[in-house]
Amino acid sequence: MPQNTWRRVAIATVGLLTLGLVGCSEEKSDSTDLSGKRAGAMAEYGVGDQFRATEPLSFSVLYNNHTFYPLQKDWLFWSELTKRTNVTFEPVAVPLSDYEQKRSLLVGAGDAPLIIPKTYHPAENAFVSSGAILPVSDYLDLMPHFKDKMTRWNFAPEIDALRQADGKFYLLPGLEEKPTQDYSLLVRTDILDELDLEVPKTWDEVYTMLKAMKARYPASYPFSDRWGKPTPGGALMNVLGASFGTQAGWNYQHATWLPNEQKFVYTGASEQYKQMLQYLNKLVAEGLLDPESFTQSDDSARQKLANGKSFVISGNAQTLVNENRPDLAKVLPKARLAKIPLPVGPAGEINPASRTSSGGIMISTKARDSKNFVAMMQFVDWLWYSDAGQEFARWGVEGTTWSRDADGRRTLAPDVNVVGLNPTATKHLQKDFGFYNGVFAYGGNLELVQSFFSPEELALQKVMSARPPITVAPPAPLTDEEREQASLWETPLKDAVTQNSLQFVLGQRPFTEWDAYVAELKAKNSEQHVALINKAHQRYRTENG
Repeated sequence: MPQNTWRRVAIATVGLLTLGLVGCSEEKSDSTDLSGKRAGAMAEYGVGDQFRATEPLSFSVLYNNHTFYPLQKDWLFWSELTKRTNVTFEPVAVPLSDYEQKRSLLVGAGDAPLIIPKTYHPAENAFVSSGAILPVSDYLDLMPHFKDKMTRWNFAPEIDALRQADGKFYLLPGLEEKPTQDYSLLVRTDILDELDLEVPKTWDEVYTMLKAMKARYPASYPFSDRWGKPTPGGALMNVLGASFGTQAGWNYQHATWLPNEQKFVYTGASEQYKQMLQYLNKLVAEGLLDPESFTQSDDSARQKLANGKSFVISGNAQTLVNENRPDLAKVLPKARLAKIPLPVGPAGEINPASRTSSGGIMISTKARDSKNFVAMMQFVDWLWYSDAGQEFARWGVEGTTWSRDADGRRTLAPDVNVVGLNPTATKHLQKDFGFYNGVFAYGGNLELVQSFFSPEELALQKVMSARPPITVAPPAPLTDEEREQASLWETPLKDAVTQNSLQFVLGQRPFTEWDAYVAELKAKNSEQHVALINKAHQRYRTENG
């Protein structure tokens, strides 16, 4: 790949985020004015077709540079992609730790690449009124694979949740046929055996397990967590919040829909959120949860687990195999670690995973001015939404990184490893080839999404898939003026919720001051904010019946 197509950026961080869950009926895209934008595009392109540009093209893409598989210019992914599609990517690489902030700055300044992946709703809302990103719903006729999956898999509720007050949506979500809950707790099962305990099925049983671990190892913090930065308790509060019927951590949103009450409430002031914080405070107060969990580095948390100073940590299938098990094997080779099904909380047995949880793609408005616009949208459709493109991005090249066995199932090449499937292999699918890359490989049918799952992960997902899915919040589309007002309230509100949540959890603020805290949120316009969301929801219901 030419040297001058590779850029790296180092920019001051800027946080931009607004809230707006919106809905409207589906519209047909209008491509009648695209006659001057079809250079390089295929004249006939439909479901099942291999996209290949009619002339060599290149498109810039914002690249989330993962520390586990740092970007390499000689990856097979790049060259094979060009071979198949006649398209060359120009990655603008930004560090994983700064991706959201630097993406916001680039988009806000009009300097973003044409294709902006790894965007999670509602991050796109911040850029709608400025016109920095395209209303992608206007161009779905250029994306037959996206439209096909959206229709066949009944994504209407999720798509409606993305729509703005103009009835359009500005984010192409990743489309997964079935929800897959990845994050949960990783637990030392050898310690469970030692204490004659079963795998905990509820958060109450997690508490009982931690108490038993503490009693046997009083000098330990049984649970010392990772991902404490930049969002304190980001992963733990994310899954715990869902179990308590609220939104917290990485998934914090200002308004939470309560199905039984048929209204939105302000999340950080809700009874469900308070109960979640009280649970965490109990763990900290009794020495069961390391208070450093909310501020320490990932390396510190990993080292404590590896050295036997803790026995529980948040994780997913990849961190289990790529990080925590290898860490333990070096120090405590007889230790056994497993990911457990997400414990059940007051919200009951639910699968909190979203079918769009893998993120989505924004398209810069600048792309619309390109003579290659139609070709670019066809290319995006093929790579991220066609069966062939999704298989390529995940598995790589048949005959090189994988093959099919006698039953037609995909099998990794013997010398290629990923997520521990071939632990003695000398090459790694992500690090050495660039496949199974979080920027490009997300979404797909259930078989493909689970194709790298180990037998133990498949068994866990079977448990999770038997649980009912979480209710998708109904549309509440904000107008530009309402969104501007909401954005002025959200930063001070979010700061107050984050700061006080940590204080409540660590015991630095007693729960006898909860009412005073709620009053402080009201002074920062929490009631006005949630009233705005409820007003938008009622307006949507009135207008759409």
